[in-house]
Amino acid sequence: MTNRRPPHVKPPAHLSPSPPVPDPEPVPAATEHGGRKGPDPTRYGDWENKGIAIDF
Repeated sequence: MTNRRPPHVKPPAHLSPSPPVPDPEPVPAATEHGGRKGPDPTRYGDWENKGIAIDF
């Protein structure tokens, strides 16, 4: 079975062609407000709080 209309069947007059899909807008880079300075501790495995190394 195909997804095409037979040549003798015409589309309804009230249907219009679909508009083109717009390109998505670029997303700005995420920034953290009020976060710690320096590298991400979960990436390097180092956790510190007020200069004291802590472990979970």
